[in-house]
Amino acid sequence: MKRLLVIGGTGFIGYHIIKEAKKRKWKITSISLKKPKKKRFHKKVKYKKIDIRKFNLLKKKVTEDFDFVVNAGGYGNNPDFGNTGKKLFKSHLIGVTNLVKFFSKRKIKKFIQIGSSAEYGNAISPQSEDSSCSPQTPYALAKFSCTNFLQSICRAIGFPVTILRLFLVYGPSQDKNRILPQIISNCLINKKFPVTKGEQYCDFCFIDDVVNGVFKSFSSSKTNGEILNIGSGKPIRIKNIVNLVCKLIGKGKPQYGKLKYKKGINMELFPNIKKAKLKIGWFPKVTLAKGLSLTIKSYR
Repeated sequence: MKRLLVIGGTGFIGYHIIKEAKKRKWKITSISLKKPKKKRFHKKVKYKKIDIRKFNLLKKKVTEDFDFVVNAGGYGNNPDFGNTGKKLFKSHLIGVTNLVKFFSKRKIKKFIQIGSSAEYGNAISPQSEDSSCSPQTPYALAKFSCTNFLQSICRAIGFPVTILRLFLVYGPSQDKNRILPQIISNCLINKKFPVTKGEQYCDFCFIDDVVNGVFKSFSSSKTNGEILNIGSGKPIRIKNIVNLVCKLIGKGKPQYGKLKYKKGINMELFPNIKKAKLKIGWFPKVTLAKGLSLTIKSYR
């Protein structure tokens, strides 16, 4: 029986990783700051409340051995620069440093770091793993710093890490403060809702494809120290995806141009995914129409 630890196992991505591990009958432990919400609770999973910024607490409460570790913690927070942004940055970097310090002394087979497309900043599309990054937010800078640290540790001591740089992930059980859940929720009640002009190109990847990328990475030693883009590889304008959601639901009243674009936004953020296909044999299987239909169904 394989043993899996998911940091952030009560979050959206962590929940779905655990869901797949349960299907495979793995032994699973989750670490997070809070107990899981009812909709994200799994039976026969060991849930532990631990602040990974506190190394002594981590050392005291994590006594088991694991084959695989996934760091999906910190997903969802994206403040502006300032005191809150500084705290977020330090939180991510201290947490990752403690995890490496802890697991470098244990024989884990793979450590998966969940990265973000935000790390690319204003890099020219399609973004590839060797594109020059220019993070524009504290969250993006934190993720990028963790990526650099983990790659350095891999080179220095052979720490078996792979960084999966995710583009816009969506699917059932996602928090409603995310873009697609917001659009879907408003359309379901046929409510007027403000959006930008929707001219920007983005990449939306269904959660099942993301989870598949995680599990394929577990068994690949060729990806140690590597960054892999995980996305659909098929960019779409925000306006077009809003219109598609309205069409699938049969109602919805988007008010285009009522919101301003966020400062520093990359108007074309979508990946080149050739490296993931080559290194781990991964490719997205779920079409946007199917993924949206499954997601909409979960919110009805």
